[in-house]
Amino acid sequence: MKHLEVFFKLRSLSLKSLCAVIALNSIFLITSCSKDDDEAAVPVPVVYAEENPLNKYHENAGFTTVTNFINSGNYEFGLAFSPNVKGKINAITVKLPDANPNLKVTIWDYTDKTVLRTEMVNVSASNTLVTKAITELALEKDKKYMITMNSNDWYKKNKPDNTNAVYPITAGNIKFLEYRWVGTSSQVFPTNISSDYNGGDLSFNFQQVD
Repeated sequence: MKHLEVFFKLRSLSLKSLCAVIALNSIFLITSCSKDDDEAAVPVPVVYAEENPLNKYHENAGFTTVTNFINSGNYEFGLAFSPNVKGKINAITVKLPDANPNLKVTIWDYTDKTVLRTEMVNVSASNTLVTKAITELALEKDKKYMITMNSNDWYKKNKPDNTNAVYPITAGNIKFLEYRWVGTSSQVFPTNISSDYNGGDLSFNFQQVD
């Protein structure tokens, strides 16, 4: 009888141990699943590539003829544009047919005609693309902006038959609305609009943010 009593005690202990192991495994599985669910719920942020819309703008406008203007009088000139998505400008890009160590570039609020950013760019060599990184400038979706430079040197780009481009012109996530200019050596919002050419090359690196 003592043998049976010992047997049942051992059996009882084994069952208790088994139950304890099962309970611990259940807790571990629940904890692991909960942790996996928490990790799965955290979205991976999307990082969009930078884009520079100038070449696509020239292509879509049909501006394939290029003429160099050097020391041809001071003008404030550039392109009005609107982003199709929320984003930011990370850099200014410019190429001129002559060097200019102090090229003034302005980014405007188109509607208010107020200055959002002024940057001085050192164009140290002619016919060479210069990129200047800037403190990022946030742009709102569908809001109108303008980027201009004050220079007496530029490339004139137009259609071979000198006909007008049809605006707006979409280049990636940027919609170009018009080209503006005014004769001045001051930082003035341009008042004249021309559709048959673009004076440049002035642009920016844009990055979508959501």
